Amino acid sequence: MRVLIAHTTTTAPAGLGDGPLVEHPAGLLAVLLAVLAVIFWLVQHPVIGRVFKVVPALVFCYFVPTALTTAGVIPAASPLYSWVKDFVLPAALLLLILALDVPGILRLGPKAGIMLLAGTAGVVIGGPLALLLVGHWLPDDIWRGMSALAGRWIGGGANFVALGQMADVSDTMLAAMVIPDVFVANIWMGTLLYLSAHQQAIDRWTGANAEAIRDLERRMTAFRERVTRVPSLADLTIILAFGFVGSWLSYAGGLELGEWIDAAAAGGSPLIRFLHENVSDSTWKYILVTALGVLLSFTRARNLEGAGASKLGSVMIYLLVACIGASANFRQILEAPAYILMGAIWMVCHVVVLLAVGRLIRAPFFFVAVGSQANIGGAASAPVVASAFHPALAPVGALLAVAGYVLGTYAGWVCMNLLRMVAAA
Repeated sequence: MRVLIAHTTTTAPAGLGDGPLVEHPAGLLAVLLAVLAVIFWLVQHPVIGRVFKVVPALVFCYFVPTALTTAGVIPAASPLYSWVKDFVLPAALLLLILALDVPGILRLGPKAGIMLLAGTAGVVIGGPLALLLVGHWLPDDIWRGMSALAGRWIGGGANFVALGQMADVSDTMLAAMVIPDVFVANIWMGTLLYLSAHQQAIDRWTGANAEAIRDLERRMTAFRERVTRVPSLADLTIILAFGFVGSWLSYAGGLELGEWIDAAAAGGSPLIRFLHENVSDSTWKYILVTALGVLLSFTRARNLEGAGASKLGSVMIYLLVACIGASANFRQILEAPAYILMGAIWMVCHVVVLLAVGRLIRAPFFFVAVGSQANIGGAASAPVVASAFHPALAPVGALLAVAGYVLGTYAGWVCMNLLRMVAAA
C-alpha cells in the first residue's frame, strides 16, 4: 500500500519509520483536499458546526496538516507545496482581485501603512531584545543568523538570503533559523486566523473605527448579489483560465523583468540599481499579478465574480493554508527550545509594538493583523490573513506585502547592526 502512495520506486521501503506515509505530490494533494473537505463538511454539521463559531475553520485547515506532518503521515517539504505557492497563490490573488472595488480600497486611509511600519519597527527592536535576554543559551554567531531572520520577517525569502549574505552567516546557522521561522511564525499566523473571527469585538474594545472596512465589505457583498448567477461550464473554464494564465504570465514576466533589471543595473539609473538590490523575481511576480487583477477589475471580467471567481480563489487560498500548515512540525519545539524561545520573545515584542501603535491611532484589528503578516509572512500569507477577515480584503494584504519587500533590506540592515552591537557587548 505504501509503495503505491509514496514516490514511485521499484523497491518497497524497509518500514513505515523510514519516512512519511504519503510523499508523492498527487497523494499529498489528495490528503490535503480530503482534510479540507472533511473540515467544511463538519462546519455544516448541526452540532459539531458550533465549534467553528468559536474557532474558525481556517485554523483547522492550518493545524490539522501540521498534526499530520508531526505524526509522520505527510512530509514537511514537498514539490507540491512549492508549486501551490508559486502558481496557485498568484492565480488565487487574481481571482480575488477581479471584483476589486478600487474606490473602497482608497477610502481605507493611511492606517494600513502605519501598521505595516509599526510591525517592521517591532521586528527591528525585538531581535536585539531577544538576543540580550537569551543569547547566553545560543551559539556565539547567533546574531548572524538572526540578521537573516530579520530580513525574512520584514521582507520575505529574498531578504532572508540577502541579509544572510550581508551578515556572512554559515549554512548551518542559516538552516537553524528555519526552526523559529516556521514554528513561531506559523503559530502567530494561526493566532491571527483565530482572532479574525472576533475582529468586531476587538474593535469595540479598542474603540477603533472600522466603518471604511465594513463599507468595503458591504459594497462587495452588494455587487456580488447583483451579478450572481448559476455558473455554466464556460464560466468555470474562463475563470480557471484567467487565474492560471495570469499566474503564468506574472511568473514568466517576473523572471524576464528581473533578468532585464539585473543586466541594466551596472550602468543604469539609481532607480534601476535600487530595484536590482531590493526587488526579487518573486516580488515582481506578485506585483504583476496584482496589477493585472486591478486592470481586469475595470473590465467586464469583473462580472465573473457572479459565477464564483472569488469562491474558486478562496478554495486555492485554503489549499495554500493547508500546504503552509504541512510545512510545520510540532516536534520542532522539543528539538530546539532555545531557538524557539528566542523567536517567541522576538515575536512578542513585534506584537506589543503593533498593539501599542494600533491602540494609539485606534486602528481596526484588520490593519493590525495584516500589517503584522505583511512583515512576518510576506506575500505568501498576508493575503490569506486578509481574506480570513473578508475575501474582498485579500488585495490589501498583497499590496502591503509588496511594500514589505522594499522595507526588508534596509530595516533588516538596521536590525543586523543592532544585533551585532548586542553580541559584542
